[in-house]
Parts: sequence; C-alpha cells; structure tokens
Amino acid sequence: MGLAIRAMSRGDLDTVVGWAAHEGWNPGLGDAALFHGADPLGFLAGCLDGAPVAAISAIRYGQAYGFIGFYIVAPPWRGRGHGIRVWRAGMARLADLPVVGLDGVLAEEATYGTAGFRTAYRNRRYGGRPPGGIGGSGPVTLVDARTLPLRPLIELDRRMFPGPRAGFLAQWIAAPGHVALAAIDAGEATALGVIRPCQRGAKIGPLYARDAATAESLVRALCAAVAADEVYLDVPAVNRAAVALAERLGWTVGFETARMYRGPAPAIDLDRLYGVATFELG
Repeated sequence: MGLAIRAMSRGDLDTVVGWAAHEGWNPGLGDAALFHGADPLGFLAGCLDGAPVAAISAIRYGQAYGFIGFYIVAPPWRGRGHGIRVWRAGMARLADLPVVGLDGVLAEEATYGTAGFRTAYRNRRYGGRPPGGIGGSGPVTLVDARTLPLRPLIELDRRMFPGPRAGFLAQWIAAPGHVALAAIDAGEATALGVIRPCQRGAKIGPLYARDAATAESLVRALCAAVAADEVYLDVPAVNRAAVALAERLGWTVGFETARMYRGPAPAIDLDRLYGVATFELG
C-alpha cells in the first residue's frame, strides 16, 4: 500500500513531537496540544498501514498568510520519497495564500529556493544558563499577562507576526506550565514574554519589547519564575539589540535557520521582535 496523507489526530501529533525530541528540536512539554489547537487540519501525516512515517505542518493564519513547519520523516523511512509527498500536500493546502513562510535549516536553503522561497533573514537559537537577578536597567513594570485584557496583547502580537492568531496567543499565554509577563503603558502593550518548560530546560518565546532594557527585564523576570538549568531564545539575527542581549547574557548559538517567504516578505516590526514564539508555527 502506498503513502496515505491525512490530517493528524492528537495521538499522531504526540508521535511526531516525539520524533522532534529525538532530533534535538527540544519541544515544549505541552506543545502537542497547543500546536493542534492552532489549526487542527493543518498538521498532515504521511501514513503507511495507518501509522505516521512523515509529517508536515501547513498552518493557515487568515486569508493572507500561512506557515510551513514540523517537516520531518521518521528515520527508518527516509530516502524513500515520503518527505517530498508530504511537502507537496502541505504546500497544496496553502496554495491560495499570497505569502507563505518557513524557518528552514541552512543546509536546505537552496532547496527551498527552488520552490519559490526567498530568504528574508536568519534566526539564531541562543542558549545558556539563566541569568541571576531580576530586572534589567530600564524602568518597566511587568505583570502577569493572564490578568490583562487580551486585546492589547493581540495588537502587539499582530505587529510582530504576519497573520492573525488571537486564539493561539490566548492559549499560549494561559497554558499550564507557561509563565507570561507583559507591560502596559496608557492601555497599549509595550512588552510581552512567555517562557515554557521543554524536554530540556525552558524556552522563551515570543519576546517583544520596545527596547533592549525592557527585553532584558523580561528575560530576567521570566527566568526567575521557573526552575530551569538551561534557557533558550530564538533571536532574529537582524535585530542587533537582541543579538547583543543574548551575547551579553553569556548565551551561545546552537544553530541557525533561514526565515524564508514565498511571496513578498511581510512588514513586521523586527526592531521590537527579540524572540519568536516557535519555529514550528512561526
């Protein structure tokens, strides 16, 4: 029987998250449920005899933007054409959208280029020990984001992310084990950070701030709120202040991805984007 492609069940996604952990992607402990809720039909599994052997996510954010991620083939089934088949299925699901993004490993950057994707910038995963102390050098009052009205946080996220994702953001902030902190000034959200427990350590993302001092305050407060020996942050390399912050904290680069788009690169506020939420969903 040939490869059958279908939308993943929650059980399928649990399986694929396990593959990702084995590959060193270090997923969050609660990622499967949150990812599935973002777009239940957007996670595709290539199956043999009903069991997943390959996977991809093709998430729709409104009518103008989509994101490809979670592209993985189980090791015993690689080199047999299953990956390209799920890739084509994922791209077909987003074919009507004017812009599609992905975070590709650098080794495959040229391959994605043949599919019409162009590199906009690179993201770097920084990691290291959590910094000591609470607060950076800037005057900012951080509060539990779950106690705030959601609308200002959605508006802030919309300036940093190319498509609407209010439902995902609400769940991401409120998920068990996640800590979310934000700053509000005259009714406008000026900063937001979330940290979540992962297979190894914890990851911060998203991390939005109006300046480096506010970003540092967020990082230190988030790290102080969890018990983790290692912390990771996925930083847009074009944000020099974000790179300088990660390096000032003594964190080092584990790997890089190429943020690529098929279609025009969206206008997002990269100067205030200090860390992306997740490479899998953008």
